[in-house]
Amino acid sequence: MSLEQSKLANGLTVVSHALPEVETVSIGLWIGAGSRSEAPGEHGIAHFLEHMAFKGTTRRSAQDIAEEIEAVGGELNAATGVDSTAYYARVLRKDMPLALDILSDIVVAPRFDRIELARERGVILQEIAAAMDSPEDIAFDLVQEAAFPGQPVGRPILGTAESVRSFKRAHLGTYLSAHYHGPDMVLAAAGAVDHGALMAEAERRLGSFATEAAPPPAGAVYAGGVRRSDKTFEQTHVVLAFEGTHYRHPDYFTAQICAGALGGGMSSRLFQEVRERRGLCYAIYAFASGLSDSGMFTIHAAGASDRAHELFAVIRDELVKAADKGFRPEEVARVKAQLKMGLLTGLESSSARAEQLARQILIHGRLLSTEELVEKVDRVEAIDLQVLVERMLASPASLATVGPIVQVARFDRVTEKFAVPSTRAA
Repeated sequence: MSLEQSKLANGLTVVSHALPEVETVSIGLWIGAGSRSEAPGEHGIAHFLEHMAFKGTTRRSAQDIAEEIEAVGGELNAATGVDSTAYYARVLRKDMPLALDILSDIVVAPRFDRIELARERGVILQEIAAAMDSPEDIAFDLVQEAAFPGQPVGRPILGTAESVRSFKRAHLGTYLSAHYHGPDMVLAAAGAVDHGALMAEAERRLGSFATEAAPPPAGAVYAGGVRRSDKTFEQTHVVLAFEGTHYRHPDYFTAQICAGALGGGMSSRLFQEVRERRGLCYAIYAFASGLSDSGMFTIHAAGASDRAHELFAVIRDELVKAADKGFRPEEVARVKAQLKMGLLTGLESSSARAEQLARQILIHGRLLSTEELVEKVDRVEAIDLQVLVERMLASPASLATVGPIVQVARFDRVTEKFAVPSTRAA
């Protein structure tokens, strides 16, 4: 097992993990800029840029990009997040230079052809329309807006139909040149990779990015509040969130374990109480998500509209019980085992490992050993989870509902116990 890290002259980090037992390599370019880096008037531009990167370069057409990677049996994809954007591929060992050539080409020399731009605008508008047909997507967008109102981190990554229709070629080029800088980028590879060969290719293809770091985005300010949509669906979706921990916070792993204990599987408290004992929903889950400077602890469930008040009341009661009485040691041990299993499983997947390496560099500025991560998990005690829930309940909550609520008055009486301001969303 060989883990190596280097830097290009422009500050771009190159990291690799050689896994001799595999014949493929997963390789990707991660940029420490996403939707939160968008300026006023740029809502959705980070995601639009990610799409347009595949629509032709000065050397390749959109069809060329697709045909070249598939001709060698490879896969090519990308993703835009709040804090980062990623472009990645998976190919056979011998085709690593081709994969890196394509990946570098689409970010170094995108053409932003006007015809392709108009065509992809239509694709993204359909992606937005699809999200508006998904009650879960609507609910998560609303709770994010309630948590971080009036801020890029509180807006949908996709943008709006209005903002997407307004983008021109210049918007794409401006965002790319402002945020795709060497010190904010990581080239990560895992699997059948030779670090020396990777560095040589990277030096040839990725040395043109700016050498100074891009300006950091404005800090996230958590507020909390209520957003509701009465759009009709078969179920009413309820999403409850609290301010969580950022990636580097000492309690980050405490939040992960707490989410697992409350709603991380069939043995979790919320699943057992809400679904198994009361039959109020089909699925319920909790998760802790982090940003570079903030985060959210989120619970999601969906059930019948005439029992939404009961569903929410049970969730609230379980949180109060956790704050008052804490967690049993066996609960915490079970979730720790699940979390460590996930961490170690990631070492067996070249794509998951490459992403893990890149995120560690972007978040921590260094690589974290598996032993260090496991130690962080093992260090968490049951009392830490209880303190975390107490702290959450003492702070403003964020609540989003999508779908009708038959007994609104009863539901509102439950939500008032969280003492959050009420607004409405169309």
